[in-house]
Amino acid sequence: MKIQGVIGAVIMAVGGLCPLMRLPIIGNWNYFDVDPRLATALYVLVAVALLGSFINKTGLIKFAGWAVMALVAISLVGIYFKVHDSFGFLHFKNMVNIAAGMVKLKWGWYVIVVGAGVLVTVRKPKVVLVQAAPPAVATV
Repeated sequence: MKIQGVIGAVIMAVGGLCPLMRLPIIGNWNYFDVDPRLATALYVLVAVALLGSFINKTGLIKFAGWAVMALVAISLVGIYFKVHDSFGFLHFKNMVNIAAGMVKLKWGWYVIVVGAGVLVTVRKPKVVLVQAAPPAVATV
């Protein structure tokens, strides 16, 4: 079992429950409040990372880490466009930017990225070959 994979997966799972966005009046949102499908994808990747840790597959752990990084990037781009689209009823571009600026990203994204970074840095163990000494030949 790769303990580094387990630690990274746990950090990502905790990060999904941390506050990711702050909306005025509504409050803080975690991944399930942002989008339940993306949150489900995050936790499926956490399960994949845990599975890779328990069966000792470094490639599976790294795949989960890179996939979470891509998921975070897609989520942040989606949030940006959704926020700017949500205030599209305002007719002035300056007012749209002011209203969209009230939506703040929180520290939970950093926790998820740190967990994914831990998964990406997992390495295969080095194999050390030990050669046996040649048997001693007895002379008579």
